[in-house]
Amino acid sequence: MKKALVLIAAAIVCMSASAQVQFGAKVGFDMTNYWGKDVEHGMKPGYQAGLMMEYKFNDRFAIAPEVVFASQGGKSKAISLDFDGRHINIGTADVKFTANYINVPVMFKFYATPEFSIDFGPQVGFNVYNKFSAKGLDESFDIKEYTKPVDFGLGLGGTFNLTDNAFVQARYTLGLTNAYKDNDLYEEYLEGLFGDNDAKNSNIQIAFGMKF
Repeated sequence: MKKALVLIAAAIVCMSASAQVQFGAKVGFDMTNYWGKDVEHGMKPGYQAGLMMEYKFNDRFAIAPEVVFASQGGKSKAISLDFDGRHINIGTADVKFTANYINVPVMFKFYATPEFSIDFGPQVGFNVYNKFSAKGLDESFDIKEYTKPVDFGLGLGGTFNLTDNAFVQARYTLGLTNAYKDNDLYEEYLEGLFGDNDAKNSNIQIAFGMKF
């Protein structure tokens, strides 16, 4: 038993010694929209900023959890708005949804070369803010309470290490769950834009980061 414990401890020490752990931060530019059946939304520019950690098991495989603040949402067009019992006739106008999330992706990385990795993994997002506004209106409308608080998705992309510390990253994250709740607001207004409540988040990301 003692010999077995010693062997297990030695194996853990060897694995820890061979693994490389790095922490870092990144900032980037996003292009986001909604996708789903009968959902026709334009792309909305956004941004992201957050922290990451990479645990490298060996020269080929690593895992990289992140905590990222991301400004998401989308654009559409509307002829009128019905909100909180008010009917607002604005003609045909651009409508913008700004939905901010704290996203926690966990990316599994395969290093095809020492500098380049293919990244894939799940993501959970927590909605902290959601408003829509329309061109020509001086006010925006808070719809956070009509937004689902948790969002799930899958990310696929790549990371290129410019140096041992600096990297650039491209990723696409596909939302898997509906972004909005079934409620009166949806039936009165959002259904006209999103169809049968099938709007899911979609995010194209380009980021630059530093590892420490």
